[in-house]
This record gives sequence, structure tokens and C-alpha cells, in this order.
Amino acid sequence: MALQDIQGTYVLDPTHTTFSWVTRHAMVTKVRGSFEDFEGTATIDEAKNLDLNVTIQVASVNSRNADRDNHLRSADFFDVENYPTMTFKANQYAIKGDVVEVTGDLTIKDVTRTLTIPLEYQGEAKDPFGNTRLGFDGKLQVSRQDFGLTWNAALETGGFLVSDKVTLEFEISAIKQA
Repeated sequence: MALQDIQGTYVLDPTHTTFSWVTRHAMVTKVRGSFEDFEGTATIDEAKNLDLNVTIQVASVNSRNADRDNHLRSADFFDVENYPTMTFKANQYAIKGDVVEVTGDLTIKDVTRTLTIPLEYQGEAKDPFGNTRLGFDGKLQVSRQDFGLTWNAALETGGFLVSDKVTLEFEISAIKQA
């Protein structure tokens, strides 16, 4: 199916979808992580109107290090006790070749910013269970300080422990609903 012909309601398949991030640590290496608990739906009607909603349980952050994950959950970063979810809500998109640029509001803690996420269309497939699946992947760099994630520590050699720039990466498998 061509990207411009997609319509209907789709849900994220959490076992085949990844919302991950990458940032610099101590100015010399990268730290990677993901969010393990999320849900999302997207509906595109016949008039090509989009209604997309994704909710991520922030406590599900996983960077493969328990101490770091607990710090990320703390008030220094995500403050999951007071802000248990982050959301992305979109109702605008533009198709440019095999890329759909989805524009919407990302809310982390109590800060909302409008972003445009470029997602490359990977195609459509019928799985062995008869489900119609769509695949997309993409990435976008954001400033964590724009979302109130400002904690840091100065390094003796100059610079900071955690980079302000964070690359968000998306691997999406969406299943069409009947």
C-alpha cells in the first residue's frame, strides 16, 4: 500500500515497537535506553485527517543499569511520582516521498513542545495471523532542557556529565484494527 493511501485505525504492537533514546555521557561515550511500557493509536479517516495518541509509562525507562534508571525516575529527571506518563498527540502530517512528517505535541513532566517527527515508511505486510501491519522508523534530536530535564554535573575536565542533546529513535509496528 502506498503511504498516501493509508487509512483506518491502527494500534502500536508493543512487542515489535521500540521508543528509545541516545545521549552523550561524560562527553566521551553514548548511553542508550528505551521505554518498555506504552500504548498508542492512530486513525486516518477518508478525508486524510489524523488523530494520533501515544502514552508512555515513564517508570518503564530501561538503560540496562538499575542505579541510572532509578536516577532517571527521580525528581532530578522524569519525576515519575508526580508525572507518571509522557504523551505525544498529533493531528497533522505531511507526506514527502516515503517519509511522513508527523507534527504534534510532546509532553514530558509539565512541559509541552510541538515537534515534527520524520518517519520513514517501511511498508505494509500481512502477518501469519492475518493482521495488516505497517512499519515506520525515524529519529529526532531534542534538547532535554526544553522539557525541564536540567539536572547535570560539571566535569573536572570541562563540560558536563549528561549531554543536553538527546536523540529519540522510533521503530514502529502498527496493526490495523477491524
